[in-house]
Amino acid sequence: MEIQLESETIRGGIGMTDISDLLESAKLGDRRSLSMLISAISESGDSPNINSATGWILGVTGPPGSGKSTLIGQMVRKWASSGERVAVLALDPTSPLSGGSLLADRIRMEGEDELRENVFVRSIPSGKTPGAVSPILWPICSVLSECGWTRIIVETVGTGQSEFRIAALVDRLLLVDGPDRGDIIQAEKAGILELADVIAVNKSDLPGASSAAQHIRSSLSLASDDNREVVLVSAKEGHGIQELVEIIEKCEPQNTRGKMMMMERLISEWDSILVSHPEIDKIISELCDGSITVREAIEILVSSEIGRAHV
Repeated sequence: MEIQLESETIRGGIGMTDISDLLESAKLGDRRSLSMLISAISESGDSPNINSATGWILGVTGPPGSGKSTLIGQMVRKWASSGERVAVLALDPTSPLSGGSLLADRIRMEGEDELRENVFVRSIPSGKTPGAVSPILWPICSVLSECGWTRIIVETVGTGQSEFRIAALVDRLLLVDGPDRGDIIQAEKAGILELADVIAVNKSDLPGASSAAQHIRSSLSLASDDNREVVLVSAKEGHGIQELVEIIEKCEPQNTRGKMMMMERLISEWDSILVSHPEIDKIISELCDGSITVREAIEILVSSEIGRAHV
């Protein structure tokens, strides 16, 4: 079985009434309605009112080439085979030149046909949003949870500011590293290691994996109250996957996550307002030719947004 990304293009626009109708159909298990609903949220920025949530969100980050996608496929198979409904959202940076998604359909998972109904995979392009994290990610996760998807996995590209933004939006964060010591040092320098709730050293079938895991454990031991787990896994061979899934299920999110989440939701909302502002192209052109300063541009955007809010 090959699980393809699911998408549905909306033409001609869609209103809040239609979004609510799509939500009701999606809650009844209509996958086409769910795809259309996500497309509608992506294109309009509108989202339905969510009354409850049944699942939690796992962020998966790590350097490119560490095997995140393969590992996610293994975890999805474990959860889906145990009856969990698993949704995978693959964050996809958008080209600043062409506007096209750079990675598009990078997620591929093979497994038993009977698991297909328990798995939903979707690519989420960043659009004009900086940092490769779209402001519509949070409402999409909320919709998926409302529709009964109990395990929602968000895979980052693995570079840049997206790791910090994802840490503020998810309930648990998994850092995936490889046996290459250079990747681990970069994660430490960037502060990503501090954000993770669980660390997995992938490719345990390769030389250096055990020493890499020990190096991370030594780094964590410098803090006396740091009891986070470091797990050796091989996504290719399937080793350590069950242990990793059990640890993720049991782990308690860091206490600082609440404030980070609210701050990130605030920043994401501002990003959405900024990139959709009717005069954003004009303001950027004026910045480029030097007719206004960055401070003046901010004042124009803020004042006009306040004016629009009072109309």
